[in-house]
Amino acid sequence: MLKLKIETLSKEAFAPFGDLIASEGHDFFMINNGSTRRYHRLAEVETGAEGTPIISIFRAQTLPMPLRVRMMERHPLGSQAFIPMRGKPFLILVAPPGDDLTSSRLRAFYSDGTQGVNYRPGVWHHPILALTDQDEFLVVDRAGPGNNCDEFFFDDSEEIMLNPEL
Repeated sequence: MLKLKIETLSKEAFAPFGDLIASEGHDFFMINNGSTRRYHRLAEVETGAEGTPIISIFRAQTLPMPLRVRMMERHPLGSQAFIPMRGKPFLILVAPPGDDLTSSRLRAFYSDGTQGVNYRPGVWHHPILALTDQDEFLVVDRAGPGNNCDEFFFDDSEEIMLNPEL
């Protein structure tokens, strides 16, 4: 059995998978006659030549924890950003892009609810791992032609566990 360690989410730790979306630790400049800080260009929206960036809201339910990880997904044609709207902590489970997905490449992170993430195209990730029922996320991703969602299912003999209590 593989028990995944949950890491603290930071810009450096998440860099192999995409962008951390948070104001803390980022430069800003003042706008609106000095009343607003702008934390500029925290992530890049990637849609490919034929894609269009779209904004959606996802309302998520919690999954039973500890969670047995059975599948991961990736979006090869565009990035996908998740920004928590209610300030609630959530979990992130990722693996580097590529066709050689193995459980040993999985990494789990804890967002404190003030941090969002932007997955680069092709980065493997678990669907939303909300820790509060009815949690909402602003999602920026791609609409357009082509198959932009691949799923990978781990063999039933492989037991991969994610437990936020650890």
